[in-house]
Amino acid sequence: MTTRRMGAVAVSALLALGLAACGSDAGTTGTDGGSDGGSGLKIGIKFDQPGLGLKKGTEYSGFDVAVATYVAKELGTEAADITWVQAPSAQRETLIETGQVNLVFATYSITDKRKEKVSFGGPYFVAGQDLLVRSDDTSITGPDSLDGKKLCSVTGSTSAQNVKDDHPGVQLQELSGYSECLPALANGTLDALTTDDTILAGLAAQAEYAGKFKVVGQPFSQERYGVGLKKGDTALCEKVNAAIKKMIEDGSWQKAIDANLGPAKYKPGAGNPPTPDACS
Repeated sequence: MTTRRMGAVAVSALLALGLAACGSDAGTTGTDGGSDGGSGLKIGIKFDQPGLGLKKGTEYSGFDVAVATYVAKELGTEAADITWVQAPSAQRETLIETGQVNLVFATYSITDKRKEKVSFGGPYFVAGQDLLVRSDDTSITGPDSLDGKKLCSVTGSTSAQNVKDDHPGVQLQELSGYSECLPALANGTLDALTTDDTILAGLAAQAEYAGKFKVVGQPFSQERYGVGLKKGDTALCEKVNAAIKKMIEDGSWQKAIDANLGPAKYKPGAGNPPTPDACS
């Protein structure tokens, strides 16, 4: 065999290996439903929401984490093979669109605006926006008593947008994470924190804040938590929905609620457990 022919064979072999490798990588991106294989999933969650999505060291806990782990197993990925990715509210669409995650379980409310960029499985839970105040504060009884008050929420969240739209008299301060609001609320710099009642319950239940805060208990929105995934990936959406339905039917959903939100004496409101929407 001439040197030129040997070189051509070598190049062909390298190209074949490169194509095979590309095919393997493509199988984990979520397109054509390929992200449900056994090679692992990249799942976006919150890292700072006690009871929902919380990272402590190398451990991850919360209701969102429990649902994500269950769904991943149904898709062929064991818990040890999940790569957990931090998904701040303002970055969730970008993480999905750029392929940095396959799925997002991050108190991710399903909205028409978000559907312009991503698709959703679920919902797997229905929450309601509420207010967290200091335990001794009797001046705030609901959203109608917020005028002139200093209110904290998180940049990019539907909670912040709801307040802007419906309560323009509020002094709204938007921070990058809910945990950043708590010290200011505790020392009186801020008057209230608003987000979903599930998140508020988890925050109030933390040992370091025991007895300091209370949830007002007057929800003023309905937040349908969905599983964010690449836009148009109907095959993956349908598999996610099947897993959610199974989790509800076999009792694992309720056990996850009890384990993660039960300590705050939280009980799911109207609409729970939900029926996932049809995929489109």
